[in-house]
Amino acid sequence: MSCPPRVRSTNVIEPEIRPVLRPAANNAPMANANTLKPTSKPSKKPDKLPQKSEPKDKKGLSTPPVSQKSGAAALLQHQEMVMGPKLARSASCSSDASSSDSSQSRTSSRMDTGRRTSVMVRKKKCSMKADRPDSTEADTVEKVGDDGGLVESLDAVEVKKRCSWVTPNTDLNYAAFHDEEWGFPVHDDRRLFELLCLSGALAELTWPAILTKRHIFREVFLDFDPVSVSKLNEKKVTAPGSPAISLLSEPKLRAIIENARQMCQVIEEFGSFDKYIWNFVNHNPLVSHFKYSRQVPAKTSKAEFISKELIKRGFRSVSPTVVYSFMQVAGLTNDHLVSCFRFHECITFAEAREKDDRNAEDGKKTSETSGLILPRAKGESSSPLE
Repeated sequence: MSCPPRVRSTNVIEPEIRPVLRPAANNAPMANANTLKPTSKPSKKPDKLPQKSEPKDKKGLSTPPVSQKSGAAALLQHQEMVMGPKLARSASCSSDASSSDSSQSRTSSRMDTGRRTSVMVRKKKCSMKADRPDSTEADTVEKVGDDGGLVESLDAVEVKKRCSWVTPNTDLNYAAFHDEEWGFPVHDDRRLFELLCLSGALAELTWPAILTKRHIFREVFLDFDPVSVSKLNEKKVTAPGSPAISLLSEPKLRAIIENARQMCQVIEEFGSFDKYIWNFVNHNPLVSHFKYSRQVPAKTSKAEFISKELIKRGFRSVSPTVVYSFMQVAGLTNDHLVSCFRFHECITFAEAREKDDRNAEDGKKTSETSGLILPRAKGESSSPLE
């Protein structure tokens, strides 16, 4: 039975014939195009796409073809023909400024937030000042100077600059000790004895550790009164369980009691320990003029001489290093760095005290001379009457 002949559809797109790659690459002969054509079944004709109908209101407006000019000029000309000159120019300006607006909006938002925060900070400061009408001193802020020293800044203006060994990490007690006591000339016998004992404790402790236990030192050694300390019983002080044992070793405790006894003898001989110890520096502090902390020595020849004299008198734990530490803290030598604010304060205090001492001596001399002259005058006046 014979089948009807197949009719090829003219609407079907035939696939392209491409060379087939074999292991022999492209050298293999290409197959006939007729043999490789696939047999395709007749398919339905594609439906026609619906054409868009233009609105009836815009029949009069016909969009002219865009010219072949390239660039923004052709686009602007086309927009002018369609929308009019004013609308076209506004559209072009909006398209050009769209990119710049996005970047400017980000920066403007940041600036606005910064202004808002600054205004809020100012308002807070004003409110704080209003809450504290009696306070006249501004708050101080501490920062580090160029040489590593601590600087107190008042409203972002540098006011005080300390020695380089006083850093932001320094113990607060030691920083206050530097600002108020260290290097300031001391002339009270009780305070001189206290500083001599604390300088001897540097062999086992550091200044921050000593200052934290300073109240215990004062309780154990009766506020460092030389007469009271000289009467203490060494066995009770060095007994196990006593508070003094937690401070220093037994030899150091015994040395403090012995130094109190020797200081009492010095006071009986010279009138005060102040006159005795300040006589080694001619009653004026030695000024070192150090610029860097590495220049500060551990001992000097003057400290070695004083150490020998104290040892001759029976003092204990008074090595040259201990004596020089005592000279530094008691103000016999001004080892503050030149850049430190305490350097000039200690000098001015020493100069003022020297002037006061001179005036006091001059007053004594004038009083003595006036006391000698007055009896002579009385004798002369009374002689003619006799």
